[in-house]
Amino acid sequence: MQTLFTPLQLGEIALANRIVMAPMTRSRANENDEPTALHVEYYRQRASAGLIITEGVQPSKNGKGYCRTPGIYNAAHIHAWQSVTDAVHAAGGKIVMQIMHCGRVGHPDNKASDAETVAPSAIAANAKIFTEQGMQPMAMPRALRTEEIAGVIAEYRQATANALAAGCDGVELHCTSGYLPAQFLSTGTNQRNDAYGGSLPNRLRFVREVLQAMIDEAGAGRVGIRICPGNPFNDLHDDNPAETFAGLLDAINPMGLAYLHVIRMPAGPVDNLALARQHFSGPLIVNDSYSGEEADQTIARGEAAAVSFGRPFIANPDLPQRLQQGITLAAFDPATLYTAGAQGYTDYPAANA
Repeated sequence: MQTLFTPLQLGEIALANRIVMAPMTRSRANENDEPTALHVEYYRQRASAGLIITEGVQPSKNGKGYCRTPGIYNAAHIHAWQSVTDAVHAAGGKIVMQIMHCGRVGHPDNKASDAETVAPSAIAANAKIFTEQGMQPMAMPRALRTEEIAGVIAEYRQATANALAAGCDGVELHCTSGYLPAQFLSTGTNQRNDAYGGSLPNRLRFVREVLQAMIDEAGAGRVGIRICPGNPFNDLHDDNPAETFAGLLDAINPMGLAYLHVIRMPAGPVDNLALARQHFSGPLIVNDSYSGEEADQTIARGEAAAVSFGRPFIANPDLPQRLQQGITLAAFDPATLYTAGAQGYTDYPAANA
């Protein structure tokens, strides 16, 4: 019987266990969008996970949405991330980078002065975003011209190459939470009338082409994708998310991806786990509020290959040990989730400290 604590092969990535650290924005990058020594320690502390998926990392200046998030679009970023991956590997872990282009989600105060906010259509998100000057309304995006889209796809390709150059074991496409790929998929944010909008096949095209570009760089066995059909975060709306994501999964299933990372939404409009199992034949990583016991049972029943844990990893850097030994989990301080500095980031002790 497979359990949380048995090895797993996800494409070309060998995991020592089936406990995955989910991607979590923590807003600790420096003013040049570089990870720092704090990131090195943060990820090193959590390297006992079978796989770490990094926080979302922007593939370009335009792709940045939030303050203090890291990038992977220049040589300094590659060098800084190399220190992170070296530390994780030295501790016996594996790490993939989540590539996150925020599209219309953002504000000029969070971006470089020469960066733009771009999206499939010029429709602003009806929401506010944190900046160092306080909460502000989301910016009005500029609609991408058809001839520009190939350049955005090339940014994902280059980000994948850069992640591998930095020592990552693979990459994950962030395709939920209202960011650029989800904006292309959804009827509420994609009102184009070219080959990237309108019909479902057209709305799927951007994500398919981005994934293919990432595969061309890394190989399918080192590329995953994260989805959450029906997720309304960042003012995202689609008229028929079940149809949209069934179509997406049918389209990408033949690509042979390393995994599909799917977030369940028990109160959502779609049974995301059932949809994923019906339309994707590769390994599933499932996510959202699993206890250790439920995660173990889910894997034992063959309903998923692995389970990802987000917030439990914040205050429990040794989460796999705690789950295996039944050690009570520590609680995190929500006030320090996104603050700069070590407090609430690298100062949570292991159980045996």
